[in-house]
Amino acid sequence: MTSRAQILAAARRIIDQEGWEKLTIRRLAAEVGVGATTLYHHVRDKQDLLVQLLDDHTARIERPDLPDEPRDRIVAAATAMHDALVAWPWAAEVLTVDGLVGLLGEPALWIVEAIVAGAQDHGCTPDQAVDVFRNIWYFTVGETLVRSHSATRRPAEVERPTEFFAGLDATRLPRLAAIGDRWPALAARDTYPRALRVLVDGLLAQAASTTDADPVR
Repeated sequence: MTSRAQILAAARRIIDQEGWEKLTIRRLAAEVGVGATTLYHHVRDKQDLLVQLLDDHTARIERPDLPDEPRDRIVAAATAMHDALVAWPWAAEVLTVDGLVGLLGEPALWIVEAIVAGAQDHGCTPDQAVDVFRNIWYFTVGETLVRSHSATRRPAEVERPTEFFAGLDATRLPRLAAIGDRWPALAARDTYPRALRVLVDGLLAQAASTTDADPVR
C-alpha cells in the first residue's frame, strides 16, 4: 500500500534535490516505486500535488501566538509567512501562479485569514483588507525569491556588481559611485522585519484615509 505521507515525502525529496519543475507524476511514481495509475488514487494532477505539498508544509510549521492588537497581528502573521517561504523557497515560485492561493486548504490559509482579519479589525473594509494582504504578499514573495536566487548564483556572477559599482563615473552617477563596492554588503542585509512594519503602517494609514470607492493601492 502506498500512503499519502509516502507520496508527499517522495515529492519533497525530488523538489529538494532537483527543483519543483522536475516534479511530475511519472517522476514521482518512479521515486515511490509504483505505477502512475496508483498515484492518481491520491492526487488528481501536478497542481493538486503541489497544493497538497504546500498544505502539508504549512501544517508542520508551529503557529505563533498572535497579538491582540490588529497591526501587530498582521506583522506576526506576515513574518510567519516569510519564515515559511524562506524555509522552502520553491513554494514562493509555485504560489506566483495565478489562482493557486485560492486552492490552498485551511492549514495554509490561516495566515491569509489572520492578515485580512487584522486589517478589518483595524478599520479596513473587506476590499481594503484584501489589498493589504495582496501588497504584503507581493512584497514577501518578491523578497524571498530575490534572496533565494541570489544565494544560488555562481561566485563570478556575484562579483560583477561589486566591480561595476566600484568603477562608476562619479560625475554621472555620484551617489552610486560614493557607495561603490559597499553595495553588495549593504544589499545583503536582512531588512525584511523593519521594511514589513513600515509597509504595514503605510497600508493601514492609507486605508484609513480612503473610501470604499478608492481602495488601498
